[in-house]
Amino acid sequence: MAISARTALIEPGGLPRKFVAPSAFKRPHITVRGLHKTFGTNTVYNGFDLDIPRGKFISIFGPNGCGKSTLINLMAGLLPLDGGEILFDGEKVSDVRIGYVFQNYREALFPWMRARDNIAYPLKFLKIGRQEQKRKVDALVERLGIRIDLNKYPYEMSGGQQQLVSILRALVIDPEVLFLDEPFSALDYEMTLFMREQLQRIFQEIGATTLIVSHDLEEAVYLADMILLLTRAPSQVADFVDFGSPRPRTDATLADPAYVQVKAHCLDVFQREVRK
Repeated sequence: MAISARTALIEPGGLPRKFVAPSAFKRPHITVRGLHKTFGTNTVYNGFDLDIPRGKFISIFGPNGCGKSTLINLMAGLLPLDGGEILFDGEKVSDVRIGYVFQNYREALFPWMRARDNIAYPLKFLKIGRQEQKRKVDALVERLGIRIDLNKYPYEMSGGQQQLVSILRALVIDPEVLFLDEPFSALDYEMTLFMREQLQRIFQEIGATTLIVSHDLEEAVYLADMILLLTRAPSQVADFVDFGSPRPRTDATLADPAYVQVKAHCLDVFQREVRK
C-alpha cells in the first residue's frame, strides 16, 4: 500500500493543485467536468473536475461547508447544476439505477406507510409486482440478518430502526450507484458497527459504485477503497487517497500500519485545509 501519487496532491507551500483526472481511471464510472454550484452568494463549486472509478467504495471527507452532501446531491440529480456536467458512463443520471440513503431519515420515510412498504416503494417504479416486491424485501432483510418488525409504521420505530429502513430501501433495487449521506448518524455504537460490517458485505456482493459522506475520519478510511479529500469552498480536490486493505475490514484493520499511515496522511491534509 502506498498513498496515491496519481491524484491531485498538495503543492509545496500547502496550496492544492487543480485536479487532473488520473490516467489510471481510463474508464471512470462517474465523470464530473466544470461543475459550478452556488447558493446565494456562496460558491460551493467553481470549475470542479472529478473522475470516480467503477465499483469502488469512495468516502468523501472535508471541512464543514465544503459541499460534501451537495456533491452527492448533484450527482444523484437531487439538485440542479449551475454549470458543467455529470455523466455516468456518458449517460445522464436519469438512465442510472441510483440508491440513496438520506441523512434526515425522518423526512425521507413516508409516515403513512409501514416499514415493508417504505422499503418496497422504489420497486413500484421498476414495475415489479407485489409478490416479487415482497420476495425481494424479505430476501434482503434475511441476507442482512436484520430483526425489525416490518409491519410497524415509522413513528412506531426508533431513530436507528427508521434509518435501517432507509438503508434497506436504497439497497432493495440492486443499485448501480449507491449514495449514502452520513447513514449511521442515527444509530447507536453497536448498531453502527453491525451496519458497517453489513454494508461492506453488501458492497462486495453487488459491486455498486458507492459514495459515502462521513464526518468521522476513522470511519471514512475504514470503509473506503479511496478517500476523496475536499478543500474549503469553493471546493477542489485536495487529495484522492488509495486504501487497498483487503476486505472484510475488522478491528484488526484499525491497528494495521497501512490504515494508520493513510489516516495520518488524511488528517494532515485536512488540518492544512481547515487552517489555511
